[in-house]
Amino acid sequence: MDTAPGWVWSRVTGLTDMFATPLRTSHYLELMNPLWTTHKLQARVVSVWDETASARTLTLRPGRKWRRHRAGQHVRVGVPIGGMHHTRTYSISSAPGRDDECITITVKAAPGGRVSQHLVRNVVPGDYLPLGLPQGDFVLPDAVPLRPLFITAGSGITPVMSMLRDHAARGDLPSIVHLHYAPHPYDVIFAKELAKLRDDHRRYRLRLVYTRERGERSPAERHFTAAQLQEVCPDWRDRDVYACGPQGLLAAVEAHWQGADLSRRLHLERFHAPWADLPGDVPGGRVRFARSGLEVESDGRTNLLRVAEDAGLNPPHGCRMGICHSCDARLVSGCVRDLRSGAVVNEHGATVQLCINAAAGNLELEL
Repeated sequence: MDTAPGWVWSRVTGLTDMFATPLRTSHYLELMNPLWTTHKLQARVVSVWDETASARTLTLRPGRKWRRHRAGQHVRVGVPIGGMHHTRTYSISSAPGRDDECITITVKAAPGGRVSQHLVRNVVPGDYLPLGLPQGDFVLPDAVPLRPLFITAGSGITPVMSMLRDHAARGDLPSIVHLHYAPHPYDVIFAKELAKLRDDHRRYRLRLVYTRERGERSPAERHFTAAQLQEVCPDWRDRDVYACGPQGLLAAVEAHWQGADLSRRLHLERFHAPWADLPGDVPGGRVRFARSGLEVESDGRTNLLRVAEDAGLNPPHGCRMGICHSCDARLVSGCVRDLRSGAVVNEHGATVQLCINAAAGNLELEL
């Protein structure tokens, strides 16, 4: 990506920045090639590949200042849609250190998901997308010998695929058991590559479970159970488990390992924050955004970030699951409900994370 050593580039741009004010050299370089910028990181879409009818892999070439990821990590991807800038987090599905210096993300189009639908249906090679640096600790240890058990479902396979590709590229797949759930055979993301890994590496044991296929198994048996785990992986107590997928699967896996007093061996990667069970009559309210003067009704279940976006606002945001605090806003008046716990906050002046809170009656936000 960089054709000159970093210190040379810094010296040159430091000198030219003196003549570029009020902008920086990087802003002018962006006009020639967005990948040359240093004031923000972007990636060019090199190619797209349809994995299934609803999932697509995007090959991205990151620009200057990119750093190598660890298998299992994720990135924040910016997506401009209709004049608004949206940010979502996606796992990197490629192995670290590819020869072409590219990375891949694999996106499943969620029903009603404006960003995932756009990435799967509308993005084409040549487009540029703002990109964050790799983050996350859902990674395998470097030095400790490991016999992992992977439990994945749907697009939850993406960070694990990066791990599998990393080991396969180095030719050292350890003893791995992989239990993956999908509605039907044609919904399995990376199906052909998984089958090839299974055929080429005798220590990789793959079990696919189809949750909506008719057969001898009852509907309950098509989802995660203790009996199924024992059948697929009798030595599960001796393995470190890495699980990623829908909340229902992760809740079942977490409960099972807690019940066995083996939580220390459990590693979870969540795509969404776990929501509390709210009563059916939970009240909504009218939300007023003080700076913009907009007022909208909320049902009390939709997070305030989505309420603001649906009202035409574009507040800063990042992870959308209560981790990064990019969407913090001040509560001017009224009450909000934390969707993870159900707890109500009515302290005026409190900082509210829009992505994990909903209206609990009428309220006003400094937004």
